[in-house]
Amino acid sequence: MAFFVPGATDFIVPQYYRSARHTTHYLTCGQADAPLIFFLHGWPGISLMWRAQMDAFAAEGWRCIAPDLRGYGGSSRPEDEAAYTIENVVTDMTELHDHLGGGPAIWVGHDWGSVVAGQLTAHHPWRSRGVVLTSLAYFPDANALPTLVPLVDREIYPADQYPDGQWDYYRYYTTHFEAAVADLDADKSASLASIFRSGTRDAVGKVSPNAVVSRNGGRFGTAHRAPPVDPDPALWPPADFDVLAEAFHSHGFRPPCAWYLNDDANVAYARKAPNGGRLSQPVLFINGDWDQICSITGNHQGDPMRAACADLTVLNMPAGHWLPLERKEEHIEAIRTWLQENNLQDG
Repeated sequence: MAFFVPGATDFIVPQYYRSARHTTHYLTCGQADAPLIFFLHGWPGISLMWRAQMDAFAAEGWRCIAPDLRGYGGSSRPEDEAAYTIENVVTDMTELHDHLGGGPAIWVGHDWGSVVAGQLTAHHPWRSRGVVLTSLAYFPDANALPTLVPLVDREIYPADQYPDGQWDYYRYYTTHFEAAVADLDADKSASLASIFRSGTRDAVGKVSPNAVVSRNGGRFGTAHRAPPVDPDPALWPPADFDVLAEAFHSHGFRPPCAWYLNDDANVAYARKAPNGGRLSQPVLFINGDWDQICSITGNHQGDPMRAACADLTVLNMPAGHWLPLERKEEHIEAIRTWLQENNLQDG
């Protein structure tokens, strides 16, 4: 099966890579001998979220690869929650990278995909020519509650009222995992439609709903299921949303949510990176100014990344958390410009 992008020069073709330890389903387009650019999705996405980016960069001479990360889509979904460490996911990606030739690549991530791109580059610098992080900054000490909570903006989230700030939803996974998954699984399509919403300027400086998940007894409160809401076609074209929903109908939210349960292992892994996790390659961070969870505007959340990146470019956009979907063309143009400015557009 191939996913056709109207007006594209290439088909986006699904492939599988199987090793002794893992199976990765991935989408590919572009010439086989072209320079590699990887697109890594976050929670709760799949590889198809990168359709617009893959179309654009394949047409410009790149070999585009978008995997379903561990626990998602057509890739392996181990039952053990401890299987969802960043180290395991990075190893999945290095195996896939070797399979595809192993030449130094550009790694583009969103959300947890940015975590994978950053940690892969920190631990295997020879595999990376440059990194694009979207909607979640690079944390050399790992994307984990012990790293995130000290960076909470206490003007918005006083510690006595919001001890974990906007990361309360993350804490809820660690304290009420079964309940969190059950609520999301109660109506999977509605959960996805309610999660993938565009950001608004009105949200800036206000308490995020994600900061009161524990207080409310779950993401959806006493209803324990997502409200009925139509998917936003500006983010996911209807046919693509159907593919996303089918992936979650088949396997549920448990594997993707298990990524939140491995803080200790992820911190230990991050601290093994050479040079304290410092990145010497060019790094582009694309920030959503309206992102209530991860924006680095007006707070200290970007400070660890600024200290750890030798060649960092930060670009702000008027968008919420789902920036690669909300601002497809602007996201593509930002990457294109950065590649040109850093002489990375050729292999």
